[in-house]
Amino acid sequence: MDKWLWAVRVFKSRSGANDACTTGRVQVGEEAAKPATKIKVGDTITIRRKDRTLILKVEKLLEKRVSAALAAEAYEDFSPPVIDTSDPLEAAAGRRERGSGRPTKRDRREIQKMKGRK
Repeated sequence: MDKWLWAVRVFKSRSGANDACTTGRVQVGEEAAKPATKIKVGDTITIRRKDRTLILKVEKLLEKRVSAALAAEAYEDFSPPVIDTSDPLEAAAGRRERGSGRPTKRDRREIQKMKGRK
């Protein structure tokens, strides 16, 4: 289990995959998976991370770490979309495009007004 999670690039290191399995954040079907759990094609793996939950269906078994393009072929992703949990005031004030320069004095006043500042 931990080797496959590392090979398909869900975790940066095999020890990270091992820790996730050991702490119960990885499930195969409805059961918690240990690092040495054997998986087969067709298994559904649920991984709880701090920012989101991944739901993967095994399409191909891998022993070694492969490129991102090949890793994406080894599973089918059924994960729910990421929910933006940014500050609602910041979202209301609008975000500036990177590289668009500094906000003008008027823009800064509008942002401060939206955030409830002076």
